[in-house]
Amino acid sequence: MLSVLRVHLPSDIPIVGCELCPYVLLRCPDNTITTDDVPESSPIDGYFLRCRWYRIQSDKRLAICSVHPSEPATLQCLGCLKAKLPVSKSYHCSTKCFADAWRHHRSMHARASNAIRENGTEEDELFGRFSSTGPTILGSSGSSAVAGAATAGGFGNGSIYAGSTRLSEQGNGETWYEVGRGKIYTPTTEDVGHALKLECVAVSATTGMAIGPPSTLLTSRVIPAPSPTPRRMIPVNSLDGLASLDADVDARVAVSGTFTLLSYNVLADLYATSDMYSYCPPWALSWTYRRQNLLREILAYKADILCLQEVQSDHFEEFFAPELDKHGYAAVYKKKTVELYTGNAYAIDGCATFFRRDRFSLVKKYEVEFNKAAQSLSEALVPSSQRKAALSRLLKDNVALIVVLEALDSIHGPDASVSAGKCQLLCVANTHIHANPELKDVKLWQVHTLLKGLEKIAASADIPMLVAGDFNSIPGSAPHGLIATGRVDPAHPDLAADVLGILRPASKLCHQLRLMSAYSAFSRMPRAGPAFEQQHQRMDSSSKEPLFTNCTRDFLGTLDYIFYTADSLTVESLLELLDEENLHKDTALPSPEWSSDHIALLAEFRCKPRLRR
Repeated sequence: MLSVLRVHLPSDIPIVGCELCPYVLLRCPDNTITTDDVPESSPIDGYFLRCRWYRIQSDKRLAICSVHPSEPATLQCLGCLKAKLPVSKSYHCSTKCFADAWRHHRSMHARASNAIRENGTEEDELFGRFSSTGPTILGSSGSSAVAGAATAGGFGNGSIYAGSTRLSEQGNGETWYEVGRGKIYTPTTEDVGHALKLECVAVSATTGMAIGPPSTLLTSRVIPAPSPTPRRMIPVNSLDGLASLDADVDARVAVSGTFTLLSYNVLADLYATSDMYSYCPPWALSWTYRRQNLLREILAYKADILCLQEVQSDHFEEFFAPELDKHGYAAVYKKKTVELYTGNAYAIDGCATFFRRDRFSLVKKYEVEFNKAAQSLSEALVPSSQRKAALSRLLKDNVALIVVLEALDSIHGPDASVSAGKCQLLCVANTHIHANPELKDVKLWQVHTLLKGLEKIAASADIPMLVAGDFNSIPGSAPHGLIATGRVDPAHPDLAADVLGILRPASKLCHQLRLMSAYSAFSRMPRAGPAFEQQHQRMDSSSKEPLFTNCTRDFLGTLDYIFYTADSLTVESLLELLDEENLHKDTALPSPEWSSDHIALLAEFRCKPRLRR
């Protein structure tokens, strides 16, 4: 008969919105072992697996620490309440936790105060000035000394699902309610603060009776999904105020004729190891959690074109492509050519470009494999005696994905006089350049190879171009300089790493694409108001690039860029940059709030009109 040998969850901490998919080991009637589900609709030799999820409903109220969500809160920040910030952000588990987060609280309070000054004084009068911003102590029941503060966030018993069943009532004030049937369960906000129990048992399909005692698993308390501070769009061509990502995108496009592009390294699961990111809680590093958090973030940006890097091939097929398809995105993918062994399976990542089907159609795609280019280069330029060493240095498996898109509506604006018969085309390159900081020559060669390919496309068509991705090159490096200025200074120190002689003479390292970094527009923007001044402070004054796009415990700097052809496109607005204090104050990235070690870049563009001849 069928029997349950073991029940296990990858993470003991359940999070709202993240599937709980237990590992259930079964012994089949023929004594074989399997982890496959055996539902009632497909029994094995007259037996099936029945799974039930239950929630422990307690009379005790519980608030959750905003920094350590697995811990109950004992303190609450009054300043957050006065600032009308989400009440969940105000809770802390200890005085040390609150003290460590105090700089972050001051930053949140200041932003809220600026919003009050900009939006009027009604809220200021209602909630008072930020004169008292210290913590208040929560009682043992989780209620605050401030009237109603602890219960305002919904940390009470919660409501019971329609159709849920009360299982049993314990003498300690706890009641079990059935909340899910089936192997997989997704916690909801109703479960926050409560533990869950899973029961798995083999059942006779004939009698419907359980065979033996059930195997059970008890989780810790369900925690809310961490919510990072929303990022706003900052206009750089006007001072009309801050743009909301919640605005009607279709209405905005119809009026302005603009389009948006997002570039984001989402951190492939095969690289997201506890050894590499030991500071990130294991539950927040798990793919089941990160994928939902990444999807929520990406969808919130409402971009027309998505350039994602480090997209694992199986996750592209099983998650990103089908989930983004539901929201109107078509997909193109280019994976690397060499798989990596992750300990229990082989995996590979690559670049994925998505575009909204109602705005663009795919005309053509080009796949750039730098390994193939390295093979051709070594055969043409490297002596045969050195070819093996040259290939060992150059074969790094990085790729680029280039798509030519045709706009289905105007991206030149309602007043543009577009030449008759001209297709509205865009060329979008998405790449991930090699990471090893010691191989500066390889990085530069890969970037130069990509640019030469783009020049060939530009020579065959008058077409605006966007080049986005993780270039693994800081501002001021030779690859960055080549893209942004069209050349490399012959005296640049990066050229000293050219051990193969493939970058000589330096005069050949050039291009004619007139590319400019989108985020450099922040440096040209007038300082009008606190929000604009804040963006200036998050830019490096010498390189005119963000202070960072990658933030780990060991590195803080800019590696990601969106470049555009300045003779055919203009930047209208940019997604605001994040500051180091918010991201680096405790654990760096990834974190429970941000599920990659990179931050997303988003730019809104308008095509310059091509006048009739």
